[in-house]
Amino acid sequence: MTAGTVTDQFTASVIQASLVAAADEMFAVLRKTAMSPIIYEVLDVGTGVTDADGELVSSGAGIPTFVGVLDKAVRRIVELHGKETILPGDMYVTNDPYYGGVTHLNDVVIALPVFADGKLIAWTASIAHWNDIGGRVAGSMSTEASEIFQEGLRLPAVKLMQGGKPIAAVFDIISANSRLPDFARGDLWAQVAASRIAEKRLVELVATYGAEAFEAALDMLFEEGERRARAGLATLPEGTYAIEEEQDDGAIWRASITVSGDRFTVDLRGNPLQRAAPYNTSRDGAVISAQMIFKALSDPTLFANAGSFRLLDVLTTPGTIFHATGVAPHGYYFETRIRLYDMLWQCIARAMPDRLPAGHFASICGTVIAGSHPDHGRRFTMVEPQMGGWGATAERDGLDAMYSCSHGETFNCPVEIAETRYGLDVEYKKLNDSDEGRGLHKGGKGLSLAYTLRGPALLSAGYSRTRQPVWGLNGGEEGGTNGFAIRRRDGTTTDHAFASGVELEAGDTVLIHTANGGGWGKLEGR
Repeated sequence: MTAGTVTDQFTASVIQASLVAAADEMFAVLRKTAMSPIIYEVLDVGTGVTDADGELVSSGAGIPTFVGVLDKAVRRIVELHGKETILPGDMYVTNDPYYGGVTHLNDVVIALPVFADGKLIAWTASIAHWNDIGGRVAGSMSTEASEIFQEGLRLPAVKLMQGGKPIAAVFDIISANSRLPDFARGDLWAQVAASRIAEKRLVELVATYGAEAFEAALDMLFEEGERRARAGLATLPEGTYAIEEEQDDGAIWRASITVSGDRFTVDLRGNPLQRAAPYNTSRDGAVISAQMIFKALSDPTLFANAGSFRLLDVLTTPGTIFHATGVAPHGYYFETRIRLYDMLWQCIARAMPDRLPAGHFASICGTVIAGSHPDHGRRFTMVEPQMGGWGATAERDGLDAMYSCSHGETFNCPVEIAETRYGLDVEYKKLNDSDEGRGLHKGGKGLSLAYTLRGPALLSAGYSRTRQPVWGLNGGEEGGTNGFAIRRRDGTTTDHAFASGVELEAGDTVLIHTANGGGWGKLEGR
C-alpha cells in the first residue's frame, strides 16, 4: 500500500499492532543490554510509545505502574521545553517526581522524540530502576530522608542528547553522583538503545503507510480504548462506595469510588498531609493507582492507551500524601502507592465480592543490600522486591508466591545470580508454613527467605502490612502480615518494617517473611 490516508480498519489494525510490537521490542532490547540484575532478571522496567503530545499509544511488558509513568513524563517534558524547541536527535532524561519522574529518584525515564519528514509524530520512552543514584545511603533509599535533596541526584527533565550526540556534561554528572557509575552508564545506554530501536520502527511505519494514515490509526486506537472502557463501565453497579482504612502507623486513609453512567470517579481528598519522610507519592502516582483499578474493572486485557482512561476522574488535595508538593521526599513512594491501590481494590471488592479476589500481601517489600563483594572487592547493590500470597476468589484458591499487583510481568532474581553477583548466601527460599488466609477458598502462600552475609554490608528495606493484616473477603479469614528481621551472629534477633543504613557483618542473616493472601468465603462450620 502506498502512503495515504487510512481507508479501512485492517490497515489501522496493522499500524496499531506495529506500535505494540515496537514497545515490546524496546522491552527486549532493554532486558538484553542492561547491566543490573534488577533490570535484566527482575525486569523492573516499563516501555511504551506515546503520540506527539504524550498520550499513551502502546506499551511493552513490564511493571504496570511504570508504564503508567511514561505518558505523564513525556507530557511534562513537552510542557517544560515546548514543542517548538524539540528537534530531531534530541533525547531527555528525568527522574524527579516534580518534573515528570512520578516515582522516586531511582527510577529513571529516558524519552526520545520521533520525527518523520521533519514533523514530531511520537515519543518512545522507558523507565528503569537504577541501583544507586547517590543520596544518604547506598541504594539511595533512606528511611530518614526529610527532603528530596537527601535522596540523590535530581534530573529535572533535562536534555540528554542533542542532534543525536550525547551531552557529555550530563553523562558525567550522572556518573559522578552514583556509587556504581559503571552500572549507571550501562543501564543508561541500554535505555538509549531501547528508545532508538523503537524510533527506527516508527519511522519505517510512517514511511510505509504515510503520516496521515499513522495519525488516523492513533485516533482510531484511542476511540477503541474509550469504547472498551465505556462498555466495561456499563457492567459495574452504579453508586458511591467509600472506605476508611487504618495503616500500620495508625494513620487513617480515606477514599470513595463513584460509578455513574459515563464516569468512574476516585475521590482521595481529605487524606493526611504529606510528610517530611519518604512515604509520599505525587498526584500522578495516585492517578496511576486509580488507572490500574479502573482498567482491571472495565477492560482487563493487555489493550491500554490514553483512550482507556478518558472516563476516569481522580480528585486529590495538594499537600497531602497522595499529592505531595514542594520538596517532600518520595523514596518509599511504592509502599504508599501499593497501599492506595490495595485500599481502592478493597473498596470496590466489598461491592462485588463475586468478581474480585480478596486482598493480597500488598507490599513491594523492597530489600536493598549494598557492600563490596567478599571475593573480589567490587561494589554491589542488591535491589530485590519480594513475592507474597495473592487472595482467593469466588472460584479458586489464591496464587502462591507472586509479586504484588503493581509489579506485573516481573520475575524473582535466581538464587544463583544473587549469590554470584552479591557475594551472599541464600540459605533458603520457600513457601511459608502459615495457614492464615483460610476460607471456602484459601489465600495463596507467602514466602520465607534468608540471606546470610559473607562480608560487611548496609541494609535498607521497607515493608508495609507489618501490623495491619491482609484482608479477607465475603467471610474469608485474614492472610497475615509481612516483615523482616536481622539475626546477628550471636543469635540476637530484631524485627523491622522500615530501616536504612543498617550495618551488617559477615555471618548476619536477613530473615524475610511475606503474608498469605486473604481467604474468600466462610469455612463450613466456622
